[in-house]
Amino acid sequence: MTGSDRAEELQLARVSAAGSRARLGRRRATYRAAPPGHAPRTAPRRSLRQALATRIRRLWSPGAPAEEAAPRLDFYDHGMTVATNGRIHAIRYDTTVVRRRGALSPQGLAPVHVLRDIDGDHVLLHAADFGYPEVWGREIRRAVTGAQVPRALATLAGGGRLTFGPVWLTADGIGRGTTSLRWDRIQRVASVNGAVAVRVAGRWHVLASGLPSPFVLHALAAHLATTTAGDG
Repeated sequence: MTGSDRAEELQLARVSAAGSRARLGRRRATYRAAPPGHAPRTAPRRSLRQALATRIRRLWSPGAPAEEAAPRLDFYDHGMTVATNGRIHAIRYDTTVVRRRGALSPQGLAPVHVLRDIDGDHVLLHAADFGYPEVWGREIRRAVTGAQVPRALATLAGGGRLTFGPVWLTADGIGRGTTSLRWDRIQRVASVNGAVAVRVAGRWHVLASGLPSPFVLHALAAHLATTTAGDG
């Protein structure tokens, strides 16, 4: 067994243990960093700071494997793990917060997902870090929405109030600060690149941009606006 094989085996054991501790359920899919020589669109990127941190860990950990396993994403029933830079992050779909940002790359502006793990730390997933970013990015948004919307609707139905950055929601409407709009006035809800907008009386109103988990907010607002319109 080569040093690389031993590193991969050890990493898989750590990933499985982290998934078990976080009660993520069954592993469903894995996305790995593209091997060297592949197109830049899917090649893993390592900053100088990350490379230096890896070198320091090796110097201070004589028993550590000489080879370092490649980064990987593992998707489970109830969450995901991110193995990168010697750490294993566990993320639960029902509690994480997701933000989307842009980062400059040789190909232009590339999307970055920023997720909060179960310890409250932020994990950055660049589109170029792992293969098939359009697939795992879509899966993150789908899974988080599916896990958080039912509980959020129950909270609203019980008279609660939810906040997404400066935007708030209740069972009666949506707003920002002291400005509010009732659900029965909203004709349509749209979300583009982290911004959420509503159409009222034929005009679009952008509520905010750069919101946390904007796709969850969009799903909630679209559901409540449609349900209220149907009831009316």
